[in-house]
Amino acid sequence: MGMLATMMNGIFLHSIFQKSGINSCIYGSTPVPGICDSFSHQKAMAHLEKDFVVICAGGSGNPYFTTDTAAVLRALELKCDAVLKATKVDGVYDDDPLKNKNAKRYSEIFLSRCP
Repeated sequence: MGMLATMMNGIFLHSIFQKSGINSCIYGSTPVPGICDSFSHQKAMAHLEKDFVVICAGGSGNPYFTTDTAAVLRALELKCDAVLKATKVDGVYDDDPLKNKNAKRYSEIFLSRCP
């Protein structure tokens, strides 16, 4: 269900980018004819080199891996500078604030390149 939800979110995000004049493409763990191609490292890198926003959806296509894990996997494969994740909370925490009332909210985060 989570993998299908990320496909729907990816399609929606792609549509918003396109309507805003932002070049984007969407790749899925499973191809959906007329909507997205199956993820290809070479094709995704080619789109990134052309300044496209590349949206990866549908998880990794492998069981036992979360869609969050797939996001990090694809980000590493594509040499991304950051992974951004939208959730139901209002910031970045050291733990789930919905489950841990003592979770610490970070007021600032800094991105740095890994070697």
